[in-house]
Amino acid sequence: MNLFEQIKHVNKYGSEYWSARNLMLPLGYIEWRKFEGAIQRAKEACKNSGQKIENHFAHADKMVLIGSEAKREIKDYHLSRYACYLIAQNGDPRKEEIAFAQTYFAIQTRRQEAGVINFANFQDFGYMGLYGGLRQKDIRIKKKLEPSQKILDHMVSEELAANLFRATQTEAKLKRENVVGENKANATHYDVGKKVRKTIKELGGTMPEKLPASEHIDISRKKLTNR
Repeated sequence: MNLFEQIKHVNKYGSEYWSARNLMLPLGYIEWRKFEGAIQRAKEACKNSGQKIENHFAHADKMVLIGSEAKREIKDYHLSRYACYLIAQNGDPRKEEIAFAQTYFAIQTRRQEAGVINFANFQDFGYMGLYGGLRQKDIRIKKKLEPSQKILDHMVSEELAANLFRATQTEAKLKRENVVGENKANATHYDVGKKVRKTIKELGGTMPEKLPASEHIDISRKKLTNR
């Protein structure tokens, strides 16, 4: 299961949400102050898109123990999937974790609007376009990853950027052309992936399936944190 799905919550009404405090570290932020800056930019983007901020960024401040039974109130938000997407879009672009989150939430948000039920199959179509017909399981074998290892977690920056471009351009095309229906969405994802592959080839770049697998993104983050 994807990391972002692991930290997802579902309330008593069946609505999914993410705690901003839980989302902070997976997005590469150590300090709440800096992460809150990304949240504020995301809230402004939400407002500019015509959405109600309170529908996506619900205040969820809570009391925490700080020692000797003393408590302190800390700020938190319950975030919708759309809010997480906006935070990723407005996060620090230098962080690999942000690029990873942008890829994930961009596609997840739009595929729901397009009526895609089988997300794994939808993802496969995008990969097949970009990776010359290879599905996720084929890419995992090609890069000598274990069945439990996630492809996105082990992409070098060049490969991650190509997949981010695939994801964001698919999102834009689904929205721009008002694509509805699983088959049409799958075909759109495949076509965009194929065009990205063609562009890489024309530029003389390395095909993504031939790029080496990197160490897990969490290991890279720990190394950066300990510097």
